[in-house]
Amino acid sequence: MSSREAVTVIGLGAMGSTMARTYVAAGHPTTVWNRTPGKADGLGAVPATTAAEAVAASTVVVISQVDYPAMFDSLADADLHGRVLVNLSSDSPGRLREAAEWVAERGGTLVTGGIMVPPPGIGKPGAYAFYAGPGDAIDAHRATLEVLGRVDHVGTDPGVAMLYYQAMLNVFWTTLISYFYSASLVGNAEHLRPYVATMLTDLTQDGPMGFLRILTRELEAGEYLGGENNLHMQAVGSEHVVQAFTEAGLDVTVPAAVAELFARADAAGFGGNGLSALAEMVRKP
Repeated sequence: MSSREAVTVIGLGAMGSTMARTYVAAGHPTTVWNRTPGKADGLGAVPATTAAEAVAASTVVVISQVDYPAMFDSLADADLHGRVLVNLSSDSPGRLREAAEWVAERGGTLVTGGIMVPPPGIGKPGAYAFYAGPGDAIDAHRATLEVLGRVDHVGTDPGVAMLYYQAMLNVFWTTLISYFYSASLVGNAEHLRPYVATMLTDLTQDGPMGFLRILTRELEAGEYLGGENNLHMQAVGSEHVVQAFTEAGLDVTVPAAVAELFARADAAGFGGNGLSALAEMVRKP
C-alpha cells in the first residue's frame, strides 16, 4: 500500500489530466472525475462514477475546471466535511472569495490557486503555483501540492492567489502579443527574435537597460523620475509607432491603446516625469 497521501482530481482537461498523471507517477493513490465520461482512460487513476464519490475518496481534492461555477455545479451534492478543496481554476478574485464561503458552509476548506506553467510543465523543475487560504491547510498538505510544483503561499485572502495569477498572465499575454505585432511589422519573426530575447533579458538585469529593477524602485517610492527619457518624448514616439503600423496596413489596436495611455498621462501633467508615471493613469482611470 502506498504511503503517499490519497488525492482526488476533479476536471480532466489538458491541465487536470496532466495533474492526475503526475500524481499517479509520484505514487499517490489518485481518484479522478470529469463531467464528460471517458477522460480517465489511460491515466492510471481510479475513475469515480460521480463527483460526490470522487470527493469522498480523498481528503485533498484538486480541482481544475473552466471556472468556479463549474465547481458549484459539480460538487453541489458532495459532502465536503473535512475536505480540503484546492481549486486551480481561473475566475475573478471576488468569485474566489464567494467560493471560500460556499465551501465553508458545506464543512470544507478552500485553498485557491493559480498554477503558473502550461500542462507539459506540471511537476517539472521551475513549476510553481500561487496559493491563498488558511496556512495550516496548505502546510498540512504541502508535500502533496509540491508534486505539481513549488508552493508559493501569498496570503489568507482567497482572492489574492488570483490577483497574482492574473497579474502574471497580463504580463505574459501583453508581452507576447506585442511580439506578434512587432514581428508582423518587420515581416521576419526569426530575424527579430534574438533582438527581442536580448531586450527581455536585459530588462531584468542590473545594466542601463535594467528597467524592471529601476521602475520597481520608482513605483514603490512613488517617484517618477524623468530626465533624458521623459514621458512627453515617449508619448510623441508612441504616435510614430501607430503611424508605422497604419502605413504597413496592420491592425493598430494595441499600439493605439499604448499611445492613448501615453497621451492621457502627458495631458494630466506627467510629461516631464518618467515611464513609471503611467502607473498613476492605471490607478486613477
